[in-house]
Amino acid sequence: MGVPSLLNWAVALPEIVLTLAGSIILVVGVFLRRGKRFFPVVILSIAALLLTAFLVFLAPSGVGYSETFVNDAFARFMKLLIIIGGGAAIILSVSYRGDEQKPLPFEVPVLMLFSTLGAMLMVSSINLMALFVGLELSSLAIYILCAAGRENVLSSEAGLKYFILGSLASGLLLYGISLVYGYTGTMEYHGLINAVRSVDALPMGLVVGIVFILVGLCFKLSIVPFHMWTPDVYQGSLTPVTAYMSVAPKFAAFALLLRVMLESFGGIAPRWALLLEAVSMLSMLYGALAAIPQSNIKRLMAYSSIGHMGYAMMGLIADSVVGVQATLIYLAAYLFMNSGAFACISAMRRKGYEVFGIEDLAGLSKTDPGMAAAMAIFMFSMAGVPPLAGFFGKFVVFATAWQSGFYTLVAVGVISSVIGAYYYLRIVKVMYFDAPVQAFDRPAPSLMFVSGSMSVATVLFVVFLGPLMTVAQQAAVALAG
Repeated sequence: MGVPSLLNWAVALPEIVLTLAGSIILVVGVFLRRGKRFFPVVILSIAALLLTAFLVFLAPSGVGYSETFVNDAFARFMKLLIIIGGGAAIILSVSYRGDEQKPLPFEVPVLMLFSTLGAMLMVSSINLMALFVGLELSSLAIYILCAAGRENVLSSEAGLKYFILGSLASGLLLYGISLVYGYTGTMEYHGLINAVRSVDALPMGLVVGIVFILVGLCFKLSIVPFHMWTPDVYQGSLTPVTAYMSVAPKFAAFALLLRVMLESFGGIAPRWALLLEAVSMLSMLYGALAAIPQSNIKRLMAYSSIGHMGYAMMGLIADSVVGVQATLIYLAAYLFMNSGAFACISAMRRKGYEVFGIEDLAGLSKTDPGMAAAMAIFMFSMAGVPPLAGFFGKFVVFATAWQSGFYTLVAVGVISSVIGAYYYLRIVKVMYFDAPVQAFDRPAPSLMFVSGSMSVATVLFVVFLGPLMTVAQQAAVALAG
């Protein structure tokens, strides 16, 4: 009993520490003086994430908790991406002020910690019920975060809309899990592999269960046709919350999708690959076309994220180690350029009030050259312009899909990229060629730190692409090898 118990503690040490840290920080925040709570809580939250990231490196590989939790190279890679995304969002919240010019409630960074904890549990789950527990822990925190701007009607609407639709998606996912369990008699991923391979023809109920699980995960990824919540929730949520939602929970959902489809149902990949190919193409095309008429930059980023999740899915569809590696590279590139873009969006303030119109960026190159340069880097990267991070992300997923014979998928991806370049380059045109409007307020140091560091990472992505591909390959082998 002693050795397994120690292994349980060791493989889940980052999650255990983050749970304790989040609980302690919440209690500390309650006892701090009102009006002086937020900044100390932010500092403690960032310290907790740094400690968790350090423990992710130290935690040994292995399986614990009665075959429900795994720590391997794939889990470590995805957890680090999630922690970086969560940390960037917490840093963005430091200087954030709503239209009421008040700091955020101190619970916001704590909720981000608990949502990050749920995302990490999702990444390490190898049991369908553990999957659901991690998903709900992450989702419940995000429901509250979306409605954190209590005086803002749009924020309340975003929270309510995401809660209702998210609950529906969770119900579909849970129903799919119950069907899969009913037809296979197991919830463990490895047990599902044997159950699926042992039959010549899959029962219709099992097929329906797999489809429902896919629907639930695609909702969390805002994949078409389960994207309907994304634009309104992105627009209504507070900007740091939107920045968090756009990376950490999506990376966790992608990790789940990779684990479930490749570990549990990898033996029937040709049957689900066609379905995922269709939703990937729809997401890329819809995301590109729907973003064109947008005048609100947060809504534009919402449709952009729909398209990017479609691109990232191309690696999963390839159903290979190289495909998983390509998806991981793409997600890493997306993390840098997306977090940086939201740092620039957070800096769009005049006289203390937020503005989100694309026309508000007019002439930014003259009023704030540094911010304009950073925003241009992120827009060029999202458009796939070399030698920025987005170019290499798209190149690896396109190359992988092409080598796997998905020529139509690659063609749709290229067409979507060309269409998407229009609205990304339109933002650059507005910043550099339109007549200047009133200058924004001076950005806070926290915003300058995030936008600056992410722009450097986006530009120098090619420098550490080799080591990143090596680490991503190790993670892909741990998952699909």
